[in-house]
Amino acid sequence: MISNFRVIIVGGGVAGLTASHALQKAGIDHVVLERSKEVAPAVGASIAIYPHGARILSQIGCLEAAKAACRPCERFITRGPDGKVWINSDFFGNVQANHGQDILLLERREFLQILYDCLPDKSFIKLGCRVRDVTQDCNGVEVSLDDGTVERGDMVLGCDGVHSLVKRRMWDLANQKIPRVITAQEKTSMVTRWKCLVGMGPAAPELGERDMTVVHADRYSFLFLTQPDKLFFFVFFRLEHEFRWPERRRYTDADAEALAASVASHPICETLVFGEIWQKRIRGSLISLEEGILQHWSHGRIVLAGDSVHKVTPNIALGGNSTMESVVVLCNHLERTLAAHHGGRVSRATLGRVFGQYQRDREKRMHEIMELSSLITRVQAWDGILPKALACWVLPFQADHKLTDQLGELIRKAPKLDYLEVDRVFGRGRLAWEDEKDSRSLDKVKKMAFVSRLTVYLAGCLTALFLAYSLSI
Repeated sequence: MISNFRVIIVGGGVAGLTASHALQKAGIDHVVLERSKEVAPAVGASIAIYPHGARILSQIGCLEAAKAACRPCERFITRGPDGKVWINSDFFGNVQANHGQDILLLERREFLQILYDCLPDKSFIKLGCRVRDVTQDCNGVEVSLDDGTVERGDMVLGCDGVHSLVKRRMWDLANQKIPRVITAQEKTSMVTRWKCLVGMGPAAPELGERDMTVVHADRYSFLFLTQPDKLFFFVFFRLEHEFRWPERRRYTDADAEALAASVASHPICETLVFGEIWQKRIRGSLISLEEGILQHWSHGRIVLAGDSVHKVTPNIALGGNSTMESVVVLCNHLERTLAAHHGGRVSRATLGRVFGQYQRDREKRMHEIMELSSLITRVQAWDGILPKALACWVLPFQADHKLTDQLGELIRKAPKLDYLEVDRVFGRGRLAWEDEKDSRSLDKVKKMAFVSRLTVYLAGCLTALFLAYSLSI
């Protein structure tokens, strides 16, 4: 390592492992403390890597392994409550054409293993380390572990998920230093409106070999993602009463069984009902889905990234990509700052400025991603009159490429690691990355985005008129 600066990362998931890659590439000393004794435990289902996430993977040397672990998806199919096809879209092909890179679909556990296996130096990762406390002073930070050991460094990066211990300690320390700076309103800003049956099972040829299928229903929806040898499933249920932190619901296997039984007879295509998928599952569980973005992303020498600070619903699969984005933006600022200090110590005030700029760079984009993710979740589950109208009377009549053109602006604006080159052959599609400064492509994207927004607006007006007329007769 070229620096005397040390980062203590709490959490060895997507955020923590991506941070280790980025810091190793920058020559910044660090340690990753993961409470599990496994790098990639058998929990969860899938993770989708969009082209902007793949660009980061390319920079840190993980892209080829990720590509080898999956097959590119082909069709995006939307079905009504009776299982009949409403839309059969070339969504994935359009994304590939726009950005020159496929969306990659992997088992989450397999993706974590790839991130770990591709690390240049695995000695930075420590497993079975449960954090008990985090303290800081003007000179540095200390992280105490349950086994009595202490890790010392210059800053703490909290990558320990939505129920982050680092976040809670940051709140305590902030309010001790500046009374009432972290308000009850902020602490309760992450809200849970949905619960989800999530899992994986063997291949289901009836749903395709490399397809994504959404099945609409009333206040719940199904999402299936297929690979030739496996299937991932998500069933989203709108809660009757939303709740907020510190309330946390832990569901049992019996809870999952009962909820699965309630939709077991629901058709998910012409020849399958959900109960058949559930019976054949390899694993499945019931979880809560939180949404929200904190107002304070840091205090002193403590900073947060990933689900600990911004959490979105998974229907459009932008959460993991957003986590990697936040990590690389933070690491860009750290690398520049340490280079300016010639790898030496950095004051608490300087770190505060770095963390503040990191938040400013990310906050607006994360609100856009959260709002889009929330809208897609509501549309798929017909959560209200307008989302149902969009699902039934607007989206089926949009041109095949409209959604990917709208996503194109979001994807092309994504950050990368500024201190690493991008392979020249990576991501050469119809749309240039914003940081490539291709003004012609930018004008084209703005024009497409305007036309798409106008189309949705006009379709919404027509829908509202249709509904008003229907209610009046």
